[in-house]
Amino acid sequence: MPSLEQTCDIGGSGELSAPRLRNDTPERAGLDPEELRHLVQEVRDLTDGERPWAAGAVVVAGRGPVIAVEEAAGWAVRYASYDPEADAGVELPPEARVPATVDTPFDLASLTKLFTAVAAVQQVERGTLGIDAHVGAYLPDFRAAAEHGITVRELLTHTSGLRPELPLYDCADDAERLERLRSEPPVGVPGTHTYSDLNPLLLQHLLERITGRTLDVLVHDGITRPLGMTATSFGPCPGAAATEDQRRPWAKADRGMLRGVVHDENAWALGGVAGHAGLFSTGRDLAIFCRTLLAGGSYGPARILGPDLVELMLTPPGVGFAVDQPWFMGKLAGRGAAGHTGFTGTSLVLDKATDTFVVLLANTVHPRRRGPDSRPRAAVGTRVARAVRGT
Repeated sequence: MPSLEQTCDIGGSGELSAPRLRNDTPERAGLDPEELRHLVQEVRDLTDGERPWAAGAVVVAGRGPVIAVEEAAGWAVRYASYDPEADAGVELPPEARVPATVDTPFDLASLTKLFTAVAAVQQVERGTLGIDAHVGAYLPDFRAAAEHGITVRELLTHTSGLRPELPLYDCADDAERLERLRSEPPVGVPGTHTYSDLNPLLLQHLLERITGRTLDVLVHDGITRPLGMTATSFGPCPGAAATEDQRRPWAKADRGMLRGVVHDENAWALGGVAGHAGLFSTGRDLAIFCRTLLAGGSYGPARILGPDLVELMLTPPGVGFAVDQPWFMGKLAGRGAAGHTGFTGTSLVLDKATDTFVVLLANTVHPRRRGPDSRPRAAVGTRVARAVRGT
């Protein structure tokens, strides 16, 4: 079946523009309606029961410029607190709960890293950043990165050797946090993969140094504003789905029930704008993001990246993106699918081979964090893969 992306509109400037998303039937998207009905029911099931996988969830799936599924289930806010004695959430009375809707923003957690990566690759495209340049060339005061020859590409591919995280939330002030980042050496072998929040944090500092603009401004001006992603921004986001009753010992800070402020403790300590976490968004806005990348960097009349740079990001091993990871993509993995997950229960996958995308937003950490379980994410990916016709 030819890709629906092959259809394009003529913009007012006379230039070709990529088609915008529209809601339509699964059949018009080239997707099996029965498989998508199962997908919706399975997502609803994730929010049912006394101990659901997530209190609330939103799923958006489509092919080409067609959104074939846009559904919400469960609760954006279900619990008042977490009771450690009962190991259960203290439920709000029904009239005080807030249902999840397709317009509910969720804390994206590590999906923020994708936007930091796009912002970095935009600078590569403009020639202001060398992808194989040494970080020390831009940030000589980041002594450890400079001494060990860490490169921009290594930050983007999690091959710098930096440890997964630092307890910046326990630092006394911003000066101490910055000094920890400047002096942190690799603990692994550069060139080998170690997923680390420190990589996008260093990228944030690098981007802010070379552009003179903060990361939130770079994301807004370079990505969300041109794409019309009006529901996507760094917090605070008062209407967002609640996350965790954040208290020690299960969390790293004592902040109480969180809603509309970033869940990640390091991002919170850094003021809510961080390279690794801090963004809030909706399912539809992330569908626009997926559609833009599947269309080679364009959406409507806007272009945020050229096709060659998009290809760089989505080609193994992936720049910013994870590629072909069955543990959260299910059977969408295997032919070059790219995506990412977030600790709060978020994920997105886009599959170039079938021109298909799926976004799953959930607040799995409401009322408190649990051990990671990505089986539901993988099941969503598998269901969408089975829905694709003509493959």
